[in-house]
Amino acid sequence: MKTQRKEKKKLNKRDQLFPSFLLLLLGFGLTGSGMAHLLLLSSPLSISLCFFAWLQGFLVVHGNTNLTHSSFTPINRDLYHSSGDLMEEIKALVFRHPDRLTFDTIKSRNKGYSAEIAVVTYCRRSQETDDRPKFRILLSFGQHGRELITSELALRILSILSKEQFLPNLDPASLDHTLDKLLIKMVPMENINGRRIVEAGDLCERRNGRGVDLNRNWSVDWGKKEKDYDPYEENPGTAPFSEPETQIMRKVAMSFDPHIWVNIHSGMEALFMPYDHKNTTPDGVSSHQMKSLLEELNHLHCQRRCMIGSGGGSVGYLAHGTSTDYMFDIVRVPMAFTFEIYGDGAASSRDCFKMFNPTDFGTFNRVLNEWSAAFFTIFKLGPNQLGENYSKASVPTLDKWVSIDEYLDGYLVERSSRYGKKMEVLELGMQEIRTYFRLFLLSSVLLLFMFCSRISKGKCARPIVSAIAL
Repeated sequence: MKTQRKEKKKLNKRDQLFPSFLLLLLGFGLTGSGMAHLLLLSSPLSISLCFFAWLQGFLVVHGNTNLTHSSFTPINRDLYHSSGDLMEEIKALVFRHPDRLTFDTIKSRNKGYSAEIAVVTYCRRSQETDDRPKFRILLSFGQHGRELITSELALRILSILSKEQFLPNLDPASLDHTLDKLLIKMVPMENINGRRIVEAGDLCERRNGRGVDLNRNWSVDWGKKEKDYDPYEENPGTAPFSEPETQIMRKVAMSFDPHIWVNIHSGMEALFMPYDHKNTTPDGVSSHQMKSLLEELNHLHCQRRCMIGSGGGSVGYLAHGTSTDYMFDIVRVPMAFTFEIYGDGAASSRDCFKMFNPTDFGTFNRVLNEWSAAFFTIFKLGPNQLGENYSKASVPTLDKWVSIDEYLDGYLVERSSRYGKKMEVLELGMQEIRTYFRLFLLSSVLLLFMFCSRISKGKCARPIVSAIAL
């Protein structure tokens, strides 16, 4: 998702040149004879640009093609579920296993745009373990619409948790002992509106249903733009949490209070820890614990081919407003990760489906098997990495959802020993102050310009009086 997107950024900027030039020509009414007149008066370079702009316009109108978002490899329907079919299969799985799985749908709306997110909760209901605190894990898949393989992995993990599928070399008794300690919430498809756009034919779309990158819409360092910022792909929204999807995910995270967070993507093979917005990793014990777990995963399941480190320090550019940085800094999740589970480095940057998703049966199954095993290793090693400290944390009320208004007004969900909410309010306040300060500076410059222009016009309008007496 990350390094390959750098190449795609350059391509997008180049591809957007001709449509922009075409619009410029149309804005001046340069069609037909007007175009010919311009060609007669232009330099050879302008003639070439005009010709190619006219040619692309002709192809778009008459050929019904999309040059900006072309894709070579279509979705393999024999391997991948549609979004609707996948969610129906998950619902059926939950229905067959009510003793360990529950299904909730959370909806949100903002300025005419609505979204819903399904949350599946796994918890073994055993009389022996109900009174003991659980180790809480929150997993999110499908944050970017074009990364279909991630939601397929969610379905595979749920099938293994419900014992309808099995991992080789995994002892069932040992697995049951591990799962007795866990409470797992999974979001199989965070960005279902964006996924539907991909299924409609725009296979390069990563944003949500109204063009916002959900992994740039969180409050930590929100809105900062690097030199290679791509406004098309990395649109952070109008404000932190402007999107219903991120509002829902924030509510889930704050109420659930996980010990481990993993945001699953595709585009390369990597195991990332904070930070995405700066070229450093956190200090202290938690950083060592995260790195130790990632190195074990890399050894056991990646054969040491996965990149490890901070997202910002490993891929050559910084990302601002990401969910993993928010989970670590604001929600105070002890272990927060971003996993990249697949990438085809040889694929063309226009061939988005192939770049982000396996296209053959063998690779498809290998990816799902390897990464399913990796997550069950996390289920086993995660509590050991944190020791017994997790048992001292407050146990969240699972069915108690907090509205965004209550949250911003100061409602704190059983977080007596955490300060995430205070930090987030301060973060949001600073963002607002910076926004208003920029507006103040802009309005001041405009007023000064208007004042100077008025003075200049006044001087020019005065009659010239000769200093010599006539």
